[in-house]
Amino acid sequence: MSQEQEYIDIFEQNLALIKEPCAELLNEAREKAAIRFKATGFPGTKEENWLHSNVAKRFATDYGMNLGRVEVNTDRRTLFTCDVPNLNTHQAFIVNDTFRDGESGKKFPDGVILASLNRIAEESPSLLEPYYNTLAEQGDSIAQFNTMFAQDGIVLYIPKNTVVEETVQIVTLLQANVEMLSNRRLLVILEENSQASLLICDHSAMEKQTLSTQVTEIFIGRGAQLDLYELEETAYSNTRLSHLFVRQEADSRFGHSNITLTNGFTRNYISVSLEGKGAEADINGLVIGDKNQHTDNRTIVDHKTGNCNSNELYKYILDEQSTGVFAGKMLIRPDAQQTVSQQTNRNLCLTSDAHMYAQPQLEIYADDVKCSHGSTVGQLDDNALFYMQQRGIPADEARHLLMYAFAGEVIENIKIEALRDRLHMLVEKRLRGELNHCRTCALCK
Repeated sequence: MSQEQEYIDIFEQNLALIKEPCAELLNEAREKAAIRFKATGFPGTKEENWLHSNVAKRFATDYGMNLGRVEVNTDRRTLFTCDVPNLNTHQAFIVNDTFRDGESGKKFPDGVILASLNRIAEESPSLLEPYYNTLAEQGDSIAQFNTMFAQDGIVLYIPKNTVVEETVQIVTLLQANVEMLSNRRLLVILEENSQASLLICDHSAMEKQTLSTQVTEIFIGRGAQLDLYELEETAYSNTRLSHLFVRQEADSRFGHSNITLTNGFTRNYISVSLEGKGAEADINGLVIGDKNQHTDNRTIVDHKTGNCNSNELYKYILDEQSTGVFAGKMLIRPDAQQTVSQQTNRNLCLTSDAHMYAQPQLEIYADDVKCSHGSTVGQLDDNALFYMQQRGIPADEARHLLMYAFAGEVIENIKIEALRDRLHMLVEKRLRGELNHCRTCALCK
């Protein structure tokens, strides 16, 4: 029996159990997704988009799935303590794949919602119907798999002309005493002229094999602004398959920083659609890998209309036998005249056993544009190392300083000062081999 068929059987045999606690909005989407998943199955390495990431075998483990919504008796406050000085946030949790209130005591502006996706879909389905799964339904088979099994997640809704001053922090925690597969959803809606910053921290408190699929759909209305920061500090035993879909309307702005500090096998897919004139997207990523870690980032920025700007910067630092994959595509459609778009990918391979696969892509169907893209793969500059050693800096310290400076360009794009300062420290510790586990989880200390 194929792996696909095993999960199809689990879905069909437990469909009533899966649907029972869930809102109709989620259940309608899941049955449509099941049809698409059955037709395609898991992607194979013969497909170009999965050439270097064998995701099918990641599902071979006999994972547990909490389809019956059994309560996990964990005190999230003992599992996670945000230790970023001076960072005051509105906090919420997803433990495995279930929403938990952060109980921060902070008040949102009127009309703002940060709550369980399933609960809001039950109580106010008309609020979510125009959005839920409308972007993800066109995603690949892993996105369909997530839609089939997802039973909860988080919705962040910010009404028109509303500014949320403090950062919204969503903490995802994996916690169980068996191999666990979790499927979580995030839905973020910013109406016209609203503003917010969102920090998503992905953590694992487990040594057992874990796999998480995550689908995030973000809708940014006319003139709205969202800064999204994603930080992964999981474990070598963790597999993370993440899909991020973003739709921007006119004059909106989206900033994204995706930082992978510690992980096992990670596959991030990011799709940004610029659908209104004057929209801007700024996408950044940093990967630090060692041992046998594998990180695959695939992005597409789709310029559907004119007078939009996008900028993309991804950097990898790979040591030992780690593997990195970057495939970034800038798509400029015929109506996207006067587009300004730039894509940059820079990579360091510190050993001969580290591998980087880079595929920058620029697809242009308009003639009045300013677009560029480029990618480099190399090692540390021997001349710079020699120059620093000539001035009394030990070789190891010189290497660390050059790597730290290389990573710093991405970190400096983070607008939250407290988070930026903390990440500078975490990156430095990671490069020195002092950040082998998630240091914000009490179980890892």
